[in-house]
Amino acid sequence: MAALYEGFTLCGLVQTQNASDSPIQGIELDGDSDHAVVTDSTRSVTLYKVSDQKPLGSWTVKQGQLLTCPAVFNFQTKEYVVVSDNKVIRVWKDEDLNLDKAFKATVTADVWRVHSAPGGEPVVLFQRGAVRFLDSLLSAPQQPVEDVLSEEEVIRWSTNIVAEEQHFVLFTTEQKGECCLYVQRLNPNTLQKYRLEREDSGASPLSFSASLQDKHLNLLYLYPNGCVYQSVVAARGYVGLEGVQALPRSLRLMVPVGEGELGAASAVALDEAHVAVVGVPHPSARTGKDFLCIWNTNFQTLQAGKEMAGRIHGQVWCYLGKLFVSHGKALSVIPYECQKSSLASALGKLRHTGLAGNAALPHGTSTGRISIKCNCSQRNVKLGVNCVQPQPHQTGPVDEVQREVEALVSRGDAQDLQLSVGQLACHLVARSQAETAFYTPVALAQLVQTQFLCHSVCPGLLLLSLEHKDYFLCQLCLQLFPDIPEVVTCACLKTFISNEVLQTPYSDNFLLPHLKDLDTQQVILFLQYLQFVYLKYSQDVYTQTPGLRSPTMTQIIDWVCLLLDAHFTVLVMAPDAKGLLSNLQSFVKSQVKLFSELGKIESSLQELHKMKLSKDISQYSIEVIELF
Repeated sequence: MAALYEGFTLCGLVQTQNASDSPIQGIELDGDSDHAVVTDSTRSVTLYKVSDQKPLGSWTVKQGQLLTCPAVFNFQTKEYVVVSDNKVIRVWKDEDLNLDKAFKATVTADVWRVHSAPGGEPVVLFQRGAVRFLDSLLSAPQQPVEDVLSEEEVIRWSTNIVAEEQHFVLFTTEQKGECCLYVQRLNPNTLQKYRLEREDSGASPLSFSASLQDKHLNLLYLYPNGCVYQSVVAARGYVGLEGVQALPRSLRLMVPVGEGELGAASAVALDEAHVAVVGVPHPSARTGKDFLCIWNTNFQTLQAGKEMAGRIHGQVWCYLGKLFVSHGKALSVIPYECQKSSLASALGKLRHTGLAGNAALPHGTSTGRISIKCNCSQRNVKLGVNCVQPQPHQTGPVDEVQREVEALVSRGDAQDLQLSVGQLACHLVARSQAETAFYTPVALAQLVQTQFLCHSVCPGLLLLSLEHKDYFLCQLCLQLFPDIPEVVTCACLKTFISNEVLQTPYSDNFLLPHLKDLDTQQVILFLQYLQFVYLKYSQDVYTQTPGLRSPTMTQIIDWVCLLLDAHFTVLVMAPDAKGLLSNLQSFVKSQVKLFSELGKIESSLQELHKMKLSKDISQYSIEVIELF
């Protein structure tokens, strides 16, 4: 089973003059797992904090210069490395403000890519196939660089893999329709060339990805006809062989391509059983190749799909449970999850409940209760389909639905619950929307309390609870759902105010436009509530009710700032808001004065921690400490 969760925009993209060019050269992580280094197609490198979509630093080369490969992070020296104008290697640190004043060295041959990974030294791959360690190259930048490729052979893709004290550089080349894989092993330094099997159409692969699994290098590549192949090269016991070796391949997945062939598409392996593909059609949606999909390669089933707005650029990067996709004018980050697959979960067959899953079945398969025989070694699946009796949640009254839900949540199988809770919740929400007299607040609350639900799994649930003014269920969703969109948060604000709305995760950039939809009276009421909550919790934190979730002082102040940013002009002109703004101003002045006074004695208070306690203190004593 796999899922795509609610994504967010990391940054906007600058469109290139040539529509066929991608606006991004590459994305890399630095030493912090929450940082992403984004290199655009022209002159800039930007470091972003992914969790709050904020730029932490940006570096640009001069007008007339171009960045010709993505920037990477040197995990050994904690520096960034990029190449401009094909031959100029630039190295800088976080604190460097001007990229032109940073260290740079000009080499004798054009560079294709610089590759870096934790646990290994960065390597430089030249356009003619030679490989050098970065340190040795920078120590003698004018050293001669040999040609490895033939005259008309060009590199199309490359990566490096560091694992178990082994370091590999992999790159593919193309020459007159023939594609080859080069495997450069470092320490010892050996090079092997493999020839990929040709498609009958003569088409070249659209994308490649590589990983190390079970001591083998796995190469995954996607063709325009939707075929995803896998080739395997042994990592251990590698011996350099003379000449070009044929590289066998196996078909891992056949992606539906709709009308015509795939154009800007890319595939990346997520684990041994799942592949993410971008720039493809959805089997059950309208025509168009603008979807991001996760497929199970063991059982050839679609597990999750998400439509991407705007033109697809055929780029997808995978880091630490997140997919980075460039599309239209945005770079989106989409969290995903892949679980250990079984045939039942891949086909959407759920034990006990008889619910049909939302996975796309192979062509010609009907939805229903499925009798399965599987030869796993051959991955052949035979399906026999029988009729299904209607379940209580489909047509039964509320009390029968309640009993069904209680029976479901009482089971202890976490994997089974995770599969079925989301689907049952979606069925109940859909039925409630279709039948105005049907609503099951207790059953829905029980499903939410399993903590196997989130907004992206059942996006209609929170809005349905607002429609029925079920504020208990609303607050439960706000408390337990980590991915509520900002527009839904503002919809909650228009209906009711609570210690849960303030604690809902959000992005400033996305929330601010929706806050502007609030009218003046709603804003004034919300500001009054925020002022009350701040005064209540700032006076004595110990007066809070045990077990009650309460917002932090920072969360409250952030909401005040956002509301003022969104409505400042209107509030200044509104007569009803003058008293509130005056109170807020006085309150802020007092807080500033308090913090100023605390700052004056900060150094003295720090000295108290350094003082040594007297050893001859009895059970009761008074000690006078003078502060100067």
